[in-house]
Amino acid sequence: MTFEVVVNDEGQYSLWPSWQESVPPGWKKTGFSGSKEACAAHIDTVWLDMTPISLRGKTQPGVSPQE
Repeated sequence: MTFEVVVNDEGQYSLWPSWQESVPPGWKKTGFSGSKEACAAHIDTVWLDMTPISLRGKTQPGVSPQE
């Protein structure tokens, strides 16, 4: 089975079966496709920060900005 690597507006990646004609709303194809293993390996190389884009740069609860 062939999969597509998809990404959403928050920069989160996932796999989507290639036989599905369209991806779910809010997701777009990245242009990479292949076996499940190949797609997972690709995601490992491009998804370096799992923090959603909307939360990047914000401080963590309980941590002061000076730390």
